[in-house]
Amino acid sequence: MGITEIRVHGVADKGPETILDRPVVVRVAGDDDAGFFRPRPGFGDPAESDGATLEAYRWSGLTSGTATRTFSLVLLLPFMLSNIVIWMLPVIGRSGTAGRAVCRLLAASLTAMYVLSTVGVSLDLIAWQCAAYPRCLEDRREISWLGGVTPGLRLAILAILPILAIALIWRLGARTWQLPEDSAATPQGVGADRLDTPAFWDNRALLRRLRSVHVAVALGTLNATLLLPLASHDAALTGYVLLGVNVALLAGTAVLLCRPTIERHGGPGNGRSPTQAARRAAVVLTVLTVAYASAPRSPWAATGTLPWYDVLVAGLFATQLVLLLALGVLVLSRHRRTGRTFVACLGAPVLASVAIGLAVAFSSGVTYAVAEYLDRGSSPTPARPLPPGAPPLSPPVAYRWAALGFSVALVVVWVVAVLGARIRRTRHRRQAEELVHRDFPEASRVPPERVEAVRDAIVRARLADRLGPLLPIAYAVLALLTLGAAGLSVLHQGPGALALRLGGQTLARPVIFVTDLGGALTGVFALVLAAAGLLAYRSAGIRSIGVLWDLATFWPRGAHPLAPPCYAERAVPELTRRIGQLIASGDQVVLSGQSHGSVLAVATVLQLPAACQRRIALLTYASPLGNLYRRFFPAYVNDSVLSEVGERLDWRWINLWRYTDPVGGWIFAGDPVARPGHPTARFGGRAAEVDRRVRDPAGLAVGPTDTVPPPVRGHHFISDQDFHSAVRELTRRLEEGEPPAVRG
Repeated sequence: MGITEIRVHGVADKGPETILDRPVVVRVAGDDDAGFFRPRPGFGDPAESDGATLEAYRWSGLTSGTATRTFSLVLLLPFMLSNIVIWMLPVIGRSGTAGRAVCRLLAASLTAMYVLSTVGVSLDLIAWQCAAYPRCLEDRREISWLGGVTPGLRLAILAILPILAIALIWRLGARTWQLPEDSAATPQGVGADRLDTPAFWDNRALLRRLRSVHVAVALGTLNATLLLPLASHDAALTGYVLLGVNVALLAGTAVLLCRPTIERHGGPGNGRSPTQAARRAAVVLTVLTVAYASAPRSPWAATGTLPWYDVLVAGLFATQLVLLLALGVLVLSRHRRTGRTFVACLGAPVLASVAIGLAVAFSSGVTYAVAEYLDRGSSPTPARPLPPGAPPLSPPVAYRWAALGFSVALVVVWVVAVLGARIRRTRHRRQAEELVHRDFPEASRVPPERVEAVRDAIVRARLADRLGPLLPIAYAVLALLTLGAAGLSVLHQGPGALALRLGGQTLARPVIFVTDLGGALTGVFALVLAAAGLLAYRSAGIRSIGVLWDLATFWPRGAHPLAPPCYAERAVPELTRRIGQLIASGDQVVLSGQSHGSVLAVATVLQLPAACQRRIALLTYASPLGNLYRRFFPAYVNDSVLSEVGERLDWRWINLWRYTDPVGGWIFAGDPVARPGHPTARFGGRAAEVDRRVRDPAGLAVGPTDTVPPPVRGHHFISDQDFHSAVRELTRRLEEGEPPAVRG
């Protein structure tokens, strides 16, 4: 039998030529988005020295292949993060129903925030506030015609902008990387499935239902902002009836998101499902609402801000606070049952708070930017009166609380990062220095600067692993406080007004300055992210932002249908099909996954039939399975699942890792850095032989044929001697059909 080595790259790959270490390659399967490559005949040996035929699977085109695609990923970042939260829950099945319901409600609240931000620009700032003041319309032909239009008709006309924004996200939510060949005969919901479920990567039915519900939520939010001021002004039965029906519709969407039946099995012919009925009802209600807004009514003077809009924004923030607290209670109640650390248990609510914070940054940044443009830089505050005749354009008070919270959060997170790094660095330096002297006998003969550089590389890797969770937790605490203060803004007490009331001008001026600074920072933050999305495809320096997208879009859309499409829904079935083809042709396969490619490789092994698993070996290196996935996705990647992968392969599995790698690490061996020289093994027997530590760097001194010492590679792996030795060992096991020898 022949041996084929399939290499699956990690995030931010540099092309199949680099993966295979060959100058010219040719695609043998797949397409431009994802494909399999081999060395072109005549341009380098198609096989390595161990005789394995080389093949590379490149999937990076599914994530950040174009500037437009990367830009869209930046805009969808809050949706993407909220979608990951549901996969971080500690339990699955019926016991996790409540947690999944809260996650989906939080995701729906972000859709409502998206709509409220577009409403704030089009209906509140332009149609209501700006159109009522000649100075705001002066020398602006694009909006000056609004001055002669009645307020109700202005709202009806400008409602077209939020409707177009909703249509945009509806279209984005329809994208998928799934191939028709990979569609299951009976599509299944994602909620309680395992990674080895055949239809795990086919969630078309669930996605279709979630899209319908989120469109209903989006249209219901738009209708509410239109009907509340209209009904309160008209005091007519028609307006109250429409408003009551809209409230019932929004309540119905919340019920649909909480019902376990949203995850039920079902095919594409579910035309009469409740979710589709809710979407159609929302469309009809929106048409009636716009028509009602366009109807003639008695003279009406638009003054101040759009009535009830600030209440809706504050109410949304208060709702998100309640949902975050509920999610925290649910995951902490599982703390002792799952055996996870306290910090890891907080992963889901912390990430949810980060998603909300980013959404607030986008919303407030856009709203403040438009307000500054329309009022020509004369935003009012309690300590800064308006100039004569200036329009009092002001975003909702809740956004000012959010801006203040953003400024404070940045400072606190920075302080926690600096102090935490200093406190932990002192303790880790001693351990790291012992490791360096144990690994490198020549340490006493090289310059101390070289030893310190390697030691600091180990320390940085440890700090990234240990200190990393503290930063988002510090942010999450502030996010909760900010959301609570923003929710209380329904009382119309902004930070400046409250400071003026409590401490006069002495307290109000610094508070207003920090609040204005936070508003500016949120706007700059949104612009920087947008620019990064556009430049990520063109600039190698910014392309590393694609790492986040690759990590976040691994999981299917189980909570937010408007998140970027999951690339694994194509990559895993495609790898499974390719391996099956090679095995059917008489080959055996060594599947090697680098970094995040190792996660794809493990997911592929779990999808393979038993006949294929007997003729495949697995090599992982710089793998985040142990450090990240087992910690933050315990219901899907845990000791039991990882052991099952090894058993299915008869433990033909080698994992290479380094002390200096901040992302990858051991899977079964335990943490040998915590107690140098005394590894705390989590598993015995064959599992203990999976992890192989690679010394990094290769040496401290300058080699006899080199001019500089070997570099510290950290997370970057190349096809070096350790890599080829592992491939040769796995090849031998496949050829001989032998299990690994257990040492010691």
